[in-house]
Amino acid sequence: MLEVNDLEVRYGAIRAVRGVSLKADTGELVAILGANGAGKSSTLMCIAGALKAAGGSIRLDGQDVTSANPEKMVRAGVATVPETRDVFPDLTVTENLTLGSYTRRSDRAGVTEDRERMLALFPRLAERAAQPAGTLSGGEQQMLVIARAMMSRPKVLLLDEPSLGLAPVIVDQIFEMIRTLKQSGLTIVLVEQNARKALSVADRAYVMRLGKIAASGTAAEIGAATDLSALYLGG
Repeated sequence: MLEVNDLEVRYGAIRAVRGVSLKADTGELVAILGANGAGKSSTLMCIAGALKAAGGSIRLDGQDVTSANPEKMVRAGVATVPETRDVFPDLTVTENLTLGSYTRRSDRAGVTEDRERMLALFPRLAERAAQPAGTLSGGEQQMLVIARAMMSRPKVLLLDEPSLGLAPVIVDQIFEMIRTLKQSGLTIVLVEQNARKALSVADRAYVMRLGKIAASGTAAEIGAATDLSALYLGG
């Protein structure tokens, strides 16, 4: 479904991502792990079209999308949940969800059906459907941005640090919802610093260090690696 080959991302003279290759098959949950500054989010944002690739290629379902912008990526079937957890604070939860379906404006019945499905999947959001999104807690806002991304009916969901800054009990809830989305057959690429939590839901994982892939394998293989801490922390 998604194939990245020899990807390079630059910020001026700085090479943030250097020769990264990875793939995610249909229905797989692939985790990208690593310490802060390893290049994980830059890789994800480049896949999403928010950053321009300085080299390499990105293919989605066999099609080259290396030069696509974020809107084209959404229309192609890629939805992104950035770590900034941005909501439209003055709009209600329901209105935020509806905005997530802007590429499907002609499919009113389908949009309504999907909105109800998201509210069923995220009961906390259903309870607050008429509230301004800016009044939600951090965990509720994270649920909202994931649900809003799903409103585009993506083939691939890109999640950037969904546990960042959340209480452990909320993190558990978020990851249970990620597991539910995976079970629906969705392809998910998850960037996460919480390695153990990510590996608990992932099929395969890549560990990044200093902009490169330092290790890769099944979630079980990466989780069992005796040198995971050294790889993860850059030791």
